[in-house]
Amino acid sequence: MGLMDKIRGEFIDIIEWLDDSRDTIVWRFPRYQNEIKMGAKLIVRESQVAVFVNEGQIADAFGPGTYTLETQNLPILSTLKGWKYGFNSPWKAEVYFVNTRVFTDMKWGTQNPVTVRDPEFGVVRLRAFGAYAVRVSDPKKLLTELVGTDPQFRTEEVAEYLRQLTVSHLGSALATAQVPMIDLAAHQQEIGQKLAAVLSEDLSGIGIVIPRFIIENISVPPEVEQALDKRTQMGVLGNLDQYTKFQTANAIEDAANNPGGGAGEGFGLGLGMAAGQRMAQSMNQAAPAAGPPPLPTTEWYIGTGGQQAGPFDDAGLAAQARSGALTRSTLVWKQGMAQWLPAEQVSELAGVLGAVPPPLPPQ
Repeated sequence: MGLMDKIRGEFIDIIEWLDDSRDTIVWRFPRYQNEIKMGAKLIVRESQVAVFVNEGQIADAFGPGTYTLETQNLPILSTLKGWKYGFNSPWKAEVYFVNTRVFTDMKWGTQNPVTVRDPEFGVVRLRAFGAYAVRVSDPKKLLTELVGTDPQFRTEEVAEYLRQLTVSHLGSALATAQVPMIDLAAHQQEIGQKLAAVLSEDLSGIGIVIPRFIIENISVPPEVEQALDKRTQMGVLGNLDQYTKFQTANAIEDAANNPGGGAGEGFGLGLGMAAGQRMAQSMNQAAPAAGPPPLPTTEWYIGTGGQQAGPFDDAGLAAQARSGALTRSTLVWKQGMAQWLPAEQVSELAGVLGAVPPPLPPQ
């Protein structure tokens, strides 16, 4: 190698990044000890941003395109270097290529259940998992706040941080959605959109946005699943009494179709008795409810002509008064009285005796 080739090898005249990975977010151009030649070509492809860093300070950034590096299109770097009147000699700076495409292979999931309050089932524990997409929105913020001097920043380096942030917001998102647990599957997309907006706002400080957040599944603990399955079975069966009658009728029909076996006959007899009992119970349940019992009546006895007569109810007693058999001096008695008393001394008979004239005064 000649002297001139060696000198030219120390200068960089083409700066570019051909990404052969699917998970690299930031890649630092390997300058090492070489110097970038003034007038070098910078090639920035679609979904890339090239950021120049001089001695730890963010300088100029370039979007997609091909550039000839000169002091005119490096205003910030020229100011940092003190190139007031232009400079054509080689110079050193770090170049970071930031991948701005959407990374769609990000996964998330809850290691521990998230506890929420459900309006129908009370406090329940939910697990969830899914995927999300991430994209760099501000390359300068990303380099300053998250990447630092990492020469190759991959998605796996930020995945755990994003997963923790996602889970921290999941509980509040499910609680504020005001959606019963049974209906969560129908609202997963809506909840995912709200989470994407909340996460993007939180991540804006480090230059990252979440354009899409997908909830693939929300599940409950096994014991809750078993309870839900039983409830679903009850809903499918509907009226359990009608279902039992239907099963009994089918069993009787099957037994009738197999008359040869004694066990079948016994089984059919037992089922027939059970069916008869259920039918009687059903008829009793279907019978209209009886009205209230009749009002209690008072039974009166009277003493007339030295004989006991009765019992009489209130209407019968009034008839005795109209016929003259019951007078004010007639002895009367009913259940609860200690002894026979004249009718005029029993306050309950005042209405009955109202139609009986008093005895004539002495002449």
